[in-house]
Amino acid sequence: MSSICSLFLQSLVINKHFLNYMNDTFTDNNQIGVVSSFSELVDTCFQGDINAICWDRNLGGDFREIVSKLQLKENITEVYSEDLLSLELSEKGHIAREIILHDLQLLTDFGASPSLNLIKSYERDQEFDFISTDVYSYHVDRSDIGTDTFLCTYYGATSDILPNDQCIKKILIPEILEKIKELYHGKEDEFETFLKENYFDLHYQPKHNAKPINLKLGHLWRLAVDHPQQQVLPCIHRAPDEKNGEYRLLLIS
Repeated sequence: MSSICSLFLQSLVINKHFLNYMNDTFTDNNQIGVVSSFSELVDTCFQGDINAICWDRNLGGDFREIVSKLQLKENITEVYSEDLLSLELSEKGHIAREIILHDLQLLTDFGASPSLNLIKSYERDQEFDFISTDVYSYHVDRSDIGTDTFLCTYYGATSDILPNDQCIKKILIPEILEKIKELYHGKEDEFETFLKENYFDLHYQPKHNAKPINLKLGHLWRLAVDHPQQQVLPCIHRAPDEKNGEYRLLLIS
């Protein structure tokens, strides 16, 4: 890690109590770093317990208006810039649209591949009664290259994260591991490959005293991903159960 990066993180930690005083949503949470700009969001290094960085924002605009005027074509519908630009909006709706377009451009210029999704629901994994590998289950993201997950919910239910010490990998729970082994009929030395190919190793069970942290509306988040160059534990998170009759508007990369 460069000395500049290290000094920046030290400054973030020193000022963390002040930032949390201004926004008590994430008070006393050693997992989360709070920043006040996009440049800080992408330049701040994950270190120690910090594997989630929040660009703390209180957004103006009417995102509900945008959701009401978008057309849901599937349970998850990708919304493109031209779709947003085609909407006739009020002044507050226009403000919301400009915020979304700006976020998309910031992430694109950074080198990410953001997408804006209108979500009714994700597909549920109901193949087994002892483990689920859909996004409603607590899980980490994995990549072969150095990357991070960015997300922001503009409207609707918002995701949760959990500190790593408040979860246990599901494959480390004896009852679950035994049932997975019953599914496997290959060579013993290829069992771990089987776990990865089926994403069993990415999912976690909250402990009985676990306290989820809700990511709230409007904040732009950067979450640590499991990859070979990662210096911290990946961030454990899950998609929320959607509210009945309400869509989500989610930016994710």
